[in-house]
Amino acid sequence: MKYLVTIYGSAETWEAIPPEEWPAAIAAQEAFNRKYFDSGELIGAYGSGTEADVKVIRVRDGVPAITDGPYLETKEFMGSFYILDVADEARAIEIAADLPWASHEAVELVPLPHESPAPQRS
Repeated sequence: MKYLVTIYGSAETWEAIPPEEWPAAIAAQEAFNRKYFDSGELIGAYGSGTEADVKVIRVRDGVPAITDGPYLETKEFMGSFYILDVADEARAIEIAADLPWASHEAVELVPLPHESPAPQRS
C-alpha cells in the first residue's frame, strides 16, 4: 500500500529555526531518507518550493485563472512530501512518526489507494 506523508509549515515556521540548527536538521532528514530508501519503503522524498513559488490554478468556463499561492488561501503550505510503499497502515504510521519533523509539527499521512501506471517510454 502506498501513502503520502506531508510536512506543512509557513515562512514563519522555517524562519524560526536558527541558522546554526539547519545543518543538523538536514542531516537528520537525510539519515531518515537513507534509512527508508535502503529498506525499500521510501519511494520518493521531495522538498517543495516556498509559498512565493506556489501557483493556484482554477479553471472556470474553460479559462484557467492562475493566482499566487499558497494553497487555497492559507498561510501554511506543503514544505516536503514523501511517498511510501509499505505493507500496511501501521507501518506507514511508524515511518511517519520517525520523521525528524514530527517532533516539532504535525505530519499528515494520506493513503494512495489508486495509481495510474506510467506509460512506457520508448
